[in-house]
Amino acid sequence: MKKVKIGIFKCGNIGTAPLLELLFDELADREDISVRSVTTGAKMLAEEVEEALPKIFDFNPDFLVFISPNPAVQGPTRAREILAEKKIPAIFVSDAPGKRLREEFEKHGFGYIIVMGDPLIGARKEFLDPTEMAIFNSNIIKVLAITGVYRIIYQEIDKIIHGYKEELTPELPKLVIDTASIRDNSDFKNPYAKAKAMAAYELTKKIAEINTRACFMEKEKEKYIPLVACAHEIAQVAASLAEEAREIEKYADSLVRRPHSRGGRLKVKEKLMLPPVFDEEIYQKWLKGHKRE
Repeated sequence: MKKVKIGIFKCGNIGTAPLLELLFDELADREDISVRSVTTGAKMLAEEVEEALPKIFDFNPDFLVFISPNPAVQGPTRAREILAEKKIPAIFVSDAPGKRLREEFEKHGFGYIIVMGDPLIGARKEFLDPTEMAIFNSNIIKVLAITGVYRIIYQEIDKIIHGYKEELTPELPKLVIDTASIRDNSDFKNPYAKAKAMAAYELTKKIAEINTRACFMEKEKEKYIPLVACAHEIAQVAASLAEEAREIEKYADSLVRRPHSRGGRLKVKEKLMLPPVFDEEIYQKWLKGHKRE
C-alpha cells in the first residue's frame, strides 16, 4: 500500500488547528498515511516561519496543509513566498480574512479552505488569560465539530490522499465554508437539529465581528472589555446550541458517524448498535476531478 506523506504547518492558532492532524487518524491505526506537524506556536512572525517551515521539508511530504489565522499578515505571507518557490502542493486553511486572498492563492496554484465561522479570540490583556483562551477554543472546537465543519475539511484532505494513492494528480480544494455549507452538506436528519447547527455556526461568525471591533477598532477599555466578554459569552451559547443539535440526533438514534478504516476509506453508520460499512458513494466522489498522471 502506498503511504501518503502529509505535512502540516501551524502558524498561530484558530479553532480548526489544534485537532487537525487527528481528524485524519482518529483511531491511530491508519496504514495509508504518515503525518508530521510543525508549529510556530502562538507567534505569526516572518522570522518564526523562516526558522520552522524548512523542518517540514525534511519530511518530504507529498503535500502540505498550512493553517493560520489571517493569512495576509507577515508570517503566512512569508510562508506563501517560500512554498511558491518550493512548488510543493499546498492547501491553506484559514479564517474569514483569508477570503480576500483567494485570487492570490489560486495564482500560486495553492488550494484553500476558508472557515468563515472560525472566529478571532478576544485578545485584550485586561480580559484574556490562559484559562479564558482554553475555554474559548474548546467552545469553538465543539461548534466546528458538531456542525460538520471538521468533517468537510477532513473529507477534502482525504480526497487528496486517495488521489495520490490512485496515482492521480489531485485537485486541490477551493472552498469557503459558510452557513450554507452546513445547510447543504450536514449529516443532520432532523430539520430542527440542522437549524440549531446553522444557528450555532452563524453565531461564531458574529463573534468574529465583535472581537475584530474590540481588538482593533475600540481604543477605550470601557468599550472594548465588555465587547470581548460579550463575544466569549456568545461562544458559550453557540457551543450549547451545537450540543442541542447533536442531542436531537442521538435521541432519534440517527446520529451519523464516519470512522476511517485502516486503509483510509471512510465508513458510515446511522444507528448506534450497527457496524459501520464502507461509504462507496463518497469514495467515488473523491476520485472525481482528479487527473491521471
